[in-house]
Amino acid sequence: MIVRRAATHAAWHVGTVTATSMETPTARRVVLDVPTWPGNDAGQHLDVRLTAPDGYQATRSYSLASSGPATSVELVVAEVPDGEVSPFLVHDLRVGDAVELHGPLGAFFVWRPPADVEAAGMPPVQLVAGGSGVVPLLAMVRSHVGAGDATPFRLLYSVRTPADVFFPDELAAAAEKGAMQLDLVYTRETPTGWPDPPGRLTLTGVEARVVAVADEPRVFVCGPTAFVEAVAKWLVDLGHRPASIRTERFGGT
Repeated sequence: MIVRRAATHAAWHVGTVTATSMETPTARRVVLDVPTWPGNDAGQHLDVRLTAPDGYQATRSYSLASSGPATSVELVVAEVPDGEVSPFLVHDLRVGDAVELHGPLGAFFVWRPPADVEAAGMPPVQLVAGGSGVVPLLAMVRSHVGAGDATPFRLLYSVRTPADVFFPDELAAAAEKGAMQLDLVYTRETPTGWPDPPGRLTLTGVEARVVAVADEPRVFVCGPTAFVEAVAKWLVDLGHRPASIRTERFGGT
């Protein structure tokens, strides 16, 4: 049985920035205190709305790295150089600034720990991320670890270089304590001594790094549109049921 949170309706909220830090050279972690936030499930997202002095508004969606009932909301924003919103959030947002937020949003791309977190027999969970697509999957890992859940978890994470890994210490700690299996793939540059050369994921590369079809995993794939479409197709070609694959994709912001 899966834990069901009470349904929450999306609404506009005002959050105050309480902390920021650079997650990678081009992405910034932002923590906000949102007193009216109703809580959210792991995998949900929200909209951020910015208003210019002349009244012009721009709204963009961002995945939540946080979940649960807390009113502290965490985002990680990757900069799109020609974007309208992300450059401001990465370079100009300051602690104490007020930000308009709309959410929580999304009911399909979510994971909840089972009611009996020690029960055996739950289908394993396979997470596949490209770049900043790891953000909502990190929320799932955090929820899984925080609940002490026995569900087998595995994360396949494709990034350009070691410097582009989001949450490296947290992911490594979850893997080291046995909460999940972590498979990293570097497409442009690898760490010193890495056993595999850099290169993009392929069908055979995915097959070697995901939970076997016979184990009937629930699969969550998040990343740029082309990445998500390619991985989802490969998974189906390998025999995974389309109904077991949930996807979330994004473009420029």
